[in-house]
Amino acid sequence: MIILDYKDRRPIYEQVIEKLEELMFLGVLKEHDPMPSVRSLAMDLSINPNTIQRAYAELERRGYIYVVKGKGSFVSENRTMKENRKREFLVQFSDMIDEAIRLGISDQELHQMVEVQYKAAVKITGGGET
Repeated sequence: MIILDYKDRRPIYEQVIEKLEELMFLGVLKEHDPMPSVRSLAMDLSINPNTIQRAYAELERRGYIYVVKGKGSFVSENRTMKENRKREFLVQFSDMIDEAIRLGISDQELHQMVEVQYKAAVKITGGGET
């Protein structure tokens, strides 16, 4: 289920993208599952179909969905999605480490923070290394 935050400064289509990505990563939307039609999702969210179309176009550009003419949009393979997202994350993480160094945070502090956060996230999600 997608819930939009109208107080969020980000455009609605970006929120839709984020929520759909999350549903894909969680396995709610599985590989090769059909995506909701643009019209039905727009009606469910009470937003303009052009907004959904823009979100779908961006998801397709990122490789998260693919289109079959006359059939609709479908979820791409999770491996591709996860590889793309992992690449994006590593760039952001690298930027954060650079910022930590500029702020004078020691490598020991960084290691400790990462370890604590990772262990907490694994407990919450039940995940771990893949």
